[in-house]
Amino acid sequence: MISENRNTILAVVLSLIVLLGWQYFIAGPKLERQQAALEQQQQDEAAKQAVGAANPDAPRPSVSSGTDATAPSQAAGTPNVFESRDKALAASTRVVLDTPRLEGSINLTGGRLDDIRLKDYHETIDKSSPTIVLFSPKGSPNPYYADYGWTTDSSAGIAVPGPDTLWSIAGASTLSPSSPLSLIWDNGAGLTFKRTFSVDENYMFTVEQSVENATSEPVTLYPYGLIARQGTPEVTGFFILHEGLIGVFGEDGLKEVDYSDLEEEGKVAVPQVDQGWLGITDKYWASTLIPVPGQEFQPGFSHSKATGNFQADFLGNPVTVSAGATGEASSYLFAGAKETNLIDSYEETLGIQNFELMVDWGWFYFLTKPMFFVIDWLFHFSGNFGVAILLVTVLVKLVFFPLANKSYVSMSKMKLVQPQMTEIREKYADDRQKQQQALMELYKKEKINPLAGCLPIVVQIPVFFSLYKVLFVTIEMRHAPFFGWIQDLSAPDPTSLFNLFGLIPWDPSVVPIFGPFLMLGVWPLIMGITMFIQMKMNPAPPDPTQQMIFTWMPIVFTFMLASFPAGLVIYWAWNNTLSVTQQYVIMRRQGVKVELWDNLSSIFKRKKSTSSE
Repeated sequence: MISENRNTILAVVLSLIVLLGWQYFIAGPKLERQQAALEQQQQDEAAKQAVGAANPDAPRPSVSSGTDATAPSQAAGTPNVFESRDKALAASTRVVLDTPRLEGSINLTGGRLDDIRLKDYHETIDKSSPTIVLFSPKGSPNPYYADYGWTTDSSAGIAVPGPDTLWSIAGASTLSPSSPLSLIWDNGAGLTFKRTFSVDENYMFTVEQSVENATSEPVTLYPYGLIARQGTPEVTGFFILHEGLIGVFGEDGLKEVDYSDLEEEGKVAVPQVDQGWLGITDKYWASTLIPVPGQEFQPGFSHSKATGNFQADFLGNPVTVSAGATGEASSYLFAGAKETNLIDSYEETLGIQNFELMVDWGWFYFLTKPMFFVIDWLFHFSGNFGVAILLVTVLVKLVFFPLANKSYVSMSKMKLVQPQMTEIREKYADDRQKQQQALMELYKKEKINPLAGCLPIVVQIPVFFSLYKVLFVTIEMRHAPFFGWIQDLSAPDPTSLFNLFGLIPWDPSVVPIFGPFLMLGVWPLIMGITMFIQMKMNPAPPDPTQQMIFTWMPIVFTFMLASFPAGLVIYWAWNNTLSVTQQYVIMRRQGVKVELWDNLSSIFKRKKSTSSE
């Protein structure tokens, strides 16, 4: 475990060094060189690619899908890379997005949703810090957006709206829950395109596209939606959390694609389905395309080496619009925070298959999600997630009390027969087989289970893991305060023994390589002390190696857990305290001597004798 922890820390440090070096020396200069030719490169790429949907000649949806022969290019003469996000936003005509939980705008050039901030969430625990940016426009430092449109057979020659199309507003000029936004564009050849955005009080958009055919011939178009993200974002890099492209596709279930894998493979093919969703997920935020359940669509994931774009997209079945008629296509877009209860409600009300899997509950879903619901319920009861963790620890202790009680009783009985066990070992010191037979007969006679002492630890492992997962992946735990200096239960204890808990004006975390080890806070120390006391409740093992292991284990765990979320360390310390109390009571009832004081005094005696020598 120690080796794995060390390797994990070294891997994180090396990854950060590589990431920063790559960003500074390679990605930055490369991005500047490539942006000038971005539009042309994507058009060339889109022309070469095709999807195996209903018609193999239908081009794969991309940020440059469609052609626009009549509308002027708004990008002409405009720099592709701006110094800031604000300058990129100011370079285009926009319509305001304003909801109780979102703020931003829609770009009239391309009719693209590329500016979203989350009102309820800030970058740090300081409420005056900037709100979280989800979507950013092309040309900003971190482009990330959703786009919709129509594409045609390569031979059709139909002008459809593209990324440079300048749309007109039809009706209200602000998108809000009570005011949908409609955009219109006429291709000048008898087709009028309309795109309507609606949004609820939270994070779900409805996108309705329509085409009015005023020509004398029917036309066939393919609706599409895509989410594009330029460049590889900084990710947590923990194996228990997926950050990257994600989707659920019918019976194939959940599919997770890492940025690195997609960058290497170029694209990932997914079968055509009529149920599911796909998009891009971060630790706490996500954007997903959700075709209307029951309607077939062709999903796909891709990465362009030329542009650096990661893309999740879907292509709908062809829509044939008769002369004088109107064709329509609808879908949903989720863009916001991965709040468990909200996501579950969307799954139920909109019929979205396994939408709950957007939150990475992991392989132990059957433990992790119930653990979250219990903690969440106790939070609403107590008003504090830290208190909820303490209460759930008590509940877990009560649930497993019969098992733990039986274990501690068995351990106490073993202490009572310790003299007989010692006698057997001495009697059969040269015959290991007879020694084991005699010990087993003694266990059977006294009704002792020699493995009983391991059961409480074994039971703790899945509980510990599920709690760790909840603290690590759920946004409800993000910036959740406890008491005192713990203002974020999902982050490590910010104090450190090595600067006397803030008395010395020095940040130990800045020390290269060893910084994480020096962030040894108050709660990790409390956890270590409770673990040490728990170890000393039992007599010292006769084997010197075992003695050394048990002596050093609390110290190792103290340093190892110091970098874990504070909520998890608080849980462990509280759990140790309850276990010590329970074990003490049971040992006293069984008439067994509690070894704690003798073990502690023997330590001090050894130290005293060593110093006198």
